[in-house]
Amino acid sequence: QVQLVESGGGSVQAGGSLRLSCSASGYTYSINYINYMGWFRQAPGKEREGVAAIYTGGGTTYYADSVKGRFTIAQDKAKTTLYLQMDSLKPEDTAMYYCAADFHVIPGYLPHRDFEYSFWGQGTQVTVSS
Repeated sequence: QVQLVESGGGSVQAGGSLRLSCSASGYTYSINYINYMGWFRQAPGKEREGVAAIYTGGGTTYYADSVKGRFTIAQDKAKTTLYLQMDSLKPEDTAMYYCAADFHVIPGYLPHRDFEYSFWGQGTQVTVSS
């Protein structure tokens, strides 16, 4: 129903920046029904964690404490591309980063846990060296 493709990963030194993009495609009615999107990451040997999320209709955002003030989630006006601007990168940010999306609306709550998302991209690797 919805296909997600991430891009923008790479290798940077600590203190550097990267901008991840996630392009959403599929049937028009599917794209229009996406209510929230998020970025997750998984480092080797660790569980996948929610990094940031956004309500596509209102712009409400969520950030994990570990990235607050350094990462910014945003979407384009067409709501078909999701971005994650990552600044002041640290070696502990090294992980595979995934884009995710879903349709459901949960009043007063912005989903940021992986089981709350149905559609996933293949991931893009981010490596931060010290």
